[in-house]
Amino acid sequence: MARCDMCGNDYDRSFTITRGDRTATYDSLECAISAWAPACGKCGCRILGHGVEVGDDVYCCSHCARDAEGVTHSDHARAQL
Repeated sequence: MARCDMCGNDYDRSFTITRGDRTATYDSLECAISAWAPACGKCGCRILGHGVEVGDDVYCCSHCARDAEGVTHSDHARAQL
């Protein structure tokens, strides 16, 4: 059994994530996401998908990017027929 680095739970199905020189152990995806996923620069929610990158900042959606940066990016892509 291994202890979760986020919540401290000792769990027999824990897992370890390594990226570069950072390694941590978690008991759930919820804890891993809380520790590793970037936070939106406007609303603070965790970004689980691609997000919207504006320079060095990342946002969860185009609404937050527009509100914070004034960009005109849209979440919707329209196919040209």
